[in-house]
Amino acid sequence: MTELSLHRGISLQRIGAMILRYWYLLMSSWPRLLELLYWPALQVITWGFIQYYIAENSNFFARAGGTLIGAVILWDILFRGQLGFSISFLEEMWARNLGNLMMSPLKPIEFLLSLMVMSLIRLAIGVIPMTLLALVLFHFNVYGLGLPLIAFFCNLIFTSWSVGIFVSGLVLRNGLGAESIVWTLMFAIMPLACIYYPVSVLPAWLQYVAWALPPTYVFEGMRALLIEQTFRIDLMLEALAINAVLLVASFWAFLALLRSARKNGSLLSGGE
Repeated sequence: MTELSLHRGISLQRIGAMILRYWYLLMSSWPRLLELLYWPALQVITWGFIQYYIAENSNFFARAGGTLIGAVILWDILFRGQLGFSISFLEEMWARNLGNLMMSPLKPIEFLLSLMVMSLIRLAIGVIPMTLLALVLFHFNVYGLGLPLIAFFCNLIFTSWSVGIFVSGLVLRNGLGAESIVWTLMFAIMPLACIYYPVSVLPAWLQYVAWALPPTYVFEGMRALLIEQTFRIDLMLEALAINAVLLVASFWAFLALLRSARKNGSLLSGGE
């Protein structure tokens, strides 16, 4: 057999074919590309000038320069990672093509893996220009964080995939009427992830909820690195452990929702 495959019959060719499909779809539409660039650039410019203003009027932000811009960039990695995953999934729903894919030799795990790769591609298109803008306009070099940036990125992208897999399963089962959850669920997590403020700001009982979310560890780790010049590897390992549980749970939930969609006929009906 000439087809390249991984353990348990996961096919690299089928995954590659799906990635190529989404790549051609993205490259064929300039509005799609513009959207990937527009919002990240707008965010970093807006928050960059806000930080400049605050730094001129606050000793803390003058001492801890870059915390707001760094938080914006890391938040965008989290949000755009999830959105890049979910948008590629929704493209199939909008085209009513999901039923065809599920009746093909393509396995659900291969489908999800191709969406993960595509989320990285879409993320790179949006975030890399954003980081260059932060460097040119505000002299904040996120790449100067070094190896900790890799730990931050990995934990955030794992969380974004977990959320993306779960919400895609919900849309698969409940139809496009549930599409709004793709855009809103991450914003529900936002206040608890403590992106722009430390966990200690939250009420004591809510802090327990915040510490159950991997992004909280990342943003606390970022502040420790920028303000105290200390890389908290303990926070990164705890985030990684929670992410492992979330990824397994999201895969299980997606497969359960897929079985339910097949049983109830929502898969073939295009999700309506």
